[in-house]
This record gives sequence, C-alpha cells and structure tokens, in this order.
Amino acid sequence: MLAARADLLAQIRNFFAERKVLEVETPILARATASDFHIQSWKTENSWGQNNQALYLQTSPEYAMKRLLASGSGAIYQLGKAFRFEEISDRHNPEFTLLEWYQPGYSLSQLMNEVEALVHLVTTLTDIRRFSYRELFQQNLGIDPHQALTDDLERFVKSEISLVAQGLSRTDYLQLILSEIIEPAMQGNWFLYDYPEDQAALAQVKLDAAGVKVAQRFELFCSGMEIANGYFELTDPVEQRRRFESDLDKRQQANRGLVPTDENLIAALESGLPDCAGVALGVDRLLMIATGAKRISEVISFTTDLA
Repeated sequence: MLAARADLLAQIRNFFAERKVLEVETPILARATASDFHIQSWKTENSWGQNNQALYLQTSPEYAMKRLLASGSGAIYQLGKAFRFEEISDRHNPEFTLLEWYQPGYSLSQLMNEVEALVHLVTTLTDIRRFSYRELFQQNLGIDPHQALTDDLERFVKSEISLVAQGLSRTDYLQLILSEIIEPAMQGNWFLYDYPEDQAALAQVKLDAAGVKVAQRFELFCSGMEIANGYFELTDPVEQRRRFESDLDKRQQANRGLVPTDENLIAALESGLPDCAGVALGVDRLLMIATGAKRISEVISFTTDLA
C-alpha cells in the first residue's frame, strides 16, 4: 500500500506537469479557517503573534491558493495534508491528504472533464455519468429540489428516514435525502452539478435553463463515496463577505463556535481574482478506489488514533 500511494502521487504530479499546472505550497497553520457551518476546524491551544491569535489547522488550502491566483500565479495545484475535527470512520480520518487545483479560464464542464481524465488515469473506472441536482431528484423521487417547500421535504424525510432531530433547515432535508436515500440507490460513478442556491458555498450562482438560480458547483461520487467537490469560483468580494457573515450567524445560532473572517481572502478578491474553476479531491479515497480497499485505514500509514 505504501508503494501504491507513492505511485499514485507520482502519477498525479506527472498529470499536472504535462498540463503545465504549477505545484505550490501554502500554510497548514493560519489565522483564519473555513466558516462553513458543517466544517469544524482544529484550533491550536497556543496563541501567536502580537495580537495573541489562535491558529487553525487548515481544512483546505483554498483561501491561500486564491490569494496566489489573484497575484497572477496562473494554473496551480497542491498536494498536502488537511484537517477536519471529525470522528474516524471507514471513509474519514481527521488528518487526510487533499489534492486541490485551480484552472483560470476553465468552465465547470471543462474542469469535470479534467477530473474525469485524472480518475481514468489512476483507476480502472470507466464510464462516469453526469446528472443535474434537479434531474437526480426527479428521476429517483419525483421531487424538484429547487421548488419543493420545506414542509413537504420534512414530511417526506420523516416518512422515509428514522429521524429524531428537530428544527432542520431546507438544506438539511435535501442533504439527508441525497445521502440516505438517493446515494445508496445509485450504481456506478457519477457527477452531480447545479446544486441549490443555498448550497453554493464558495461557488458562483447562475440561472439554469428553467430560470432558477443554481450554484455552479459539482461533486463526484465513485463506489458510493464522495471523491471531489468543485466550484466555478466566486470572485465578488462583497458577496464573499456576505456569505462569511451568513455562515457566522448560523454558527452562532447553533452554538458551534465563531471563527475569524479571512480578510486576506477578501483583499485578494478585491484586487481581482480571475474567472476560474477549482476542485478539491480526496487522495486517500481515490487510493481506496484504485486499490479496492474498503476502509480508509487500509491506505493510510497511521490513522489519527495511532499517530
């Protein structure tokens, strides 16, 4: 497995070298971190610097890489460690290896093509189908996820899933339906794109063919696992700040702990981030697929409980 990991990393680096995408490194420790309500970061116990700020282990190199893009780096990628404060499971380790890359001038479709090319190179997977979020829900359940009312989604979830949680949001219900009902029923490998607007995260929003606002993002699912998450990246600093503030409001209401806003990212967007598409891909999960491993512990030298 050590040899398989080394070979996979070499193939990834060769893949990007052939495409003249530059490998970069960014800090693992930073003064700001992901504000997303669903992501919990590792916070250092020690404070640092003149303002005695805590530092955070990065959940993704996204913010720093966008600062490089705004500085004129051109197409870039990074292979390195990322950290999320979650339990160990068959598919997740709190410390994991992440591949993230950005292609200025690419559309979301072009980036999906490139992700697919990489997956084909390093695995034996063949056909990867593509579904819009609406198409997947309508084909499987007859539900339009962009138009369905929260009360209707709540009733459907309670009729299909054993659920004790209260006060869930519309997004929560859609994510439950996707993860608990649709994903287990899906066969093969597939991209999912054009997510609901309120799941945009750091992606731009557009009008789809039906005139509905959708998030320009995609996810790739292989062998029943989410492998990659891509965006046509948000470039508007005003909208970025609004989303940060919205995230913090949600975190405060749920008592999940506030995190600092990354003012360096805001400044980078103000200076001008080129139109680009970017994606984060879980290398450990990709290695699981390439080797047929059933648990992430099989492809990691030392999981966090053994570190």
